[in-house]
Amino acid sequence: MPLTLLSNQFYIILLLTIFCPAIAIGESGDEMLWKAGTARINITPDESIWMGGYASRNHPSEGIRQDVWIKAVALEDRSGRKGVLVAMDLVLITKKISDRIRNQIKNQYGLDKEQIILNVSHTHSGPELNYQEWNMDDKEREKVRSFARELESKTVQLVGKALNDLKPAQLYAGNGLTRFQVNRRNNKEHELKSYSELKGPNDYAVPVIKIMDKNNIKAIVFGYACHATVLSDYLISGDYPGYAQKVLEEKYPGTTALFFQGAGGDQNPLPRREEGLAEQYGLELSAAVDRVLKREMRPLSSELVFSYSEIEIGLQKEPLSRKELESIVRDDSYPSYQKQRVRIVLNKMNGGVKFPPHYPYPVEVWKVGEQAIFALGGELLVGYAIELKRIFGDDIFVFGYCNDVMGYIPTVEVLREGGYEANRAPYLKMYSWEPNIEYLIIKESKILAKKVGVEMQ
Repeated sequence: MPLTLLSNQFYIILLLTIFCPAIAIGESGDEMLWKAGTARINITPDESIWMGGYASRNHPSEGIRQDVWIKAVALEDRSGRKGVLVAMDLVLITKKISDRIRNQIKNQYGLDKEQIILNVSHTHSGPELNYQEWNMDDKEREKVRSFARELESKTVQLVGKALNDLKPAQLYAGNGLTRFQVNRRNNKEHELKSYSELKGPNDYAVPVIKIMDKNNIKAIVFGYACHATVLSDYLISGDYPGYAQKVLEEKYPGTTALFFQGAGGDQNPLPRREEGLAEQYGLELSAAVDRVLKREMRPLSSELVFSYSEIEIGLQKEPLSRKELESIVRDDSYPSYQKQRVRIVLNKMNGGVKFPPHYPYPVEVWKVGEQAIFALGGELLVGYAIELKRIFGDDIFVFGYCNDVMGYIPTVEVLREGGYEANRAPYLKMYSWEPNIEYLIIKESKILAKKVGVEMQ
């Protein structure tokens, strides 16, 4: 090749390097343009403790089937913006606890609420956090109160550890699927054996983010929309999400696997009530994740953008009167846990507390490179995932149970139909949200998505 031609090619490459650094560096997925850090803390109680989830339980835990954890992934993009994803093996997180955790993270590490997603797996076999809800004695109440206080400090520590672990990384995203979730509103558990077909709606997606360091998978963030209610005994465990995380961490030594609960408010794992089924569903979910990890995944460019708000959603206009509440306490047809909730409300009313007509509902949207994540509060019903995917496309990730789990979040259709998920709003969990709840949440999701650059289809 003539010397002149070689010289010309050299100068072209040099000019591209100087004036088009993105082309020279590339976003091919091979370069470590992100930074990522991981951390985990074991939160398995040292003693028996009241368990969260099933109202039928009437005494504390009797042992441990599986350790339960809080895990975190910290991310930093090429411009230095940071965000933290926190996965918790818990049935819920209250607004008070969530606010205290995020305020401490702000004070210690400078991260705002929009930079933090706290998600619970909704395992019904983990420790309880809400010591007021259940009819437990003072000794057990103090155990739960102490566990909740310790959990707050452990979570803040965890975030600090993840931020201190930030190292060069690359991120990839993909979607798999598995089908052990069943819509519990339209398919009755006790009739399951007689069904020749199951009725929806459902969302079988298994969202996955793979975080690579130079040679290995550093972290696996994955989700599924299904109640973690396979197990109902008195042994502490993470239910099927715990098994799925364990399998992935054994298959990929050195990785941290984090499960994020989706819009599973009306989705149950069926059949259930057996330890072997929890293991089976954990294996099915981990296999779906593994399939995504082994195929070509979309590399994510190093840009992290986030938005967060709390919107006022109304409760029904006519809450129960004091007289009606007092009659519930005297009525033996109501379960003990429901009577306990009514007593709490009556005590607060007697103390002059007035319950607000609205509730501050958290809505959060992240854009991780090209991957959109919608993180919504409460026990989100699957209809929200279906509607958001209709608006923004099937590749978005939709997580429920984020930042505050205050009750069920029904769609307009479910509110119209009535039933369990329609009448579990905050405070009493015996009445419903106002009928515009779905419109308000979807509207705010659109506003926040636009802020971070997530486009509608």
